[in-house]
Amino acid sequence: MKKLGFGFMRLPLLNEEDRTSIDYQQVNDMVDYFIDHGFTYFDTARPYHNGFSEKAIGQCLSSRYPRESFFLTTKMTMGLVQKEEDLETVFNDQLKVCGVDYFDNYLVHNMGVTNYQKATRLKIFEFVKRKKEEGYIKEMGFSFHDGPELLEQILNDHPYVDYVQLQINYIDWLSEGIQSKKCYDIARQHGKKVIVMEPIKGGMLASLPSDAEALFKNINPDLSIASWAIRFVASLEGVNCVLSGMSDFDQLKDNVSYMENFIPMNEEELKCIDHATNIIQSSISIPCTACEYCVKGCPKNIPIPQYFSLYNTEKRFEKGYFSTQAVYYNNMIQKYGKASDCISCGQCVRACPQHIKIIEALKDVAATFE
Repeated sequence: MKKLGFGFMRLPLLNEEDRTSIDYQQVNDMVDYFIDHGFTYFDTARPYHNGFSEKAIGQCLSSRYPRESFFLTTKMTMGLVQKEEDLETVFNDQLKVCGVDYFDNYLVHNMGVTNYQKATRLKIFEFVKRKKEEGYIKEMGFSFHDGPELLEQILNDHPYVDYVQLQINYIDWLSEGIQSKKCYDIARQHGKKVIVMEPIKGGMLASLPSDAEALFKNINPDLSIASWAIRFVASLEGVNCVLSGMSDFDQLKDNVSYMENFIPMNEEELKCIDHATNIIQSSISIPCTACEYCVKGCPKNIPIPQYFSLYNTEKRFEKGYFSTQAVYYNNMIQKYGKASDCISCGQCVRACPQHIKIIEALKDVAATFE
């Protein structure tokens, strides 16, 4: 299977103000082009496009192609279920709406502290495992938006999962907030296949500072800026699929052009990625080095460097792109203190070797994410 996956999360619209106004004709054409070039992986979920993404799968894919010709993934989202009895109802409706009699891959959606507690209480992992045993699912896994400690716990609790879907891109790779590399390493240590989501970080890595773009163009002027982000994650060992939410035909054609006969990144390209990352991060709002001196003794248990990392990324790419920083923040505050919990005791300021005005910066974080 080719490594590029078609994410039905940001489909072309007839009305940009209405997420349900999917341009089905354009999606049909995109699906045809995608399959004609040998790609087979499609990803959806009930919440995407305000409930219309799975319907688009049924209309644009499964009603037009033989079932064995494509690989389909959808997810059990926590907001869809309130009791164990809901699981069967939702799952059966997903099969019907998607127009299939089985899913190739089925994920427990968006695992963070709170969602995992709910998934545990409702025995969702066990339900999905049973559906796999019954033949309605070929492989199972979960998508994840939290820290490496929780990922380790989930994999220890449910060693039978086949896949882990992680947010990985070159900006988040060493990020203290997202911690992509740490999560990737844990998934690999457990021997799990990895699906990558947000490789272009919601479109952010398709448009960079001019000096960063120049680095890429100097090596290969024919490759798009976005291609560097997708090829970076596709080059990682154990990555089976890289999802891209392609919202128009041009994006699809561009992705297909370099992924049809995918060539992993070489050392020169990886060094270029590191250099570009440094350029992007040089414009950060809060110059935190994540030394964590500020965290020790915080009376409110606020993970200051992680929050600053999320805030810096949010502000660096504040251009109306889809953002997942708030998702990570909301998951983290289930375990740690919120930025707004700061009582201005000043111990963090005294401990900071960068002399950051941490108390004021936490107010900015709270204003952004809370």
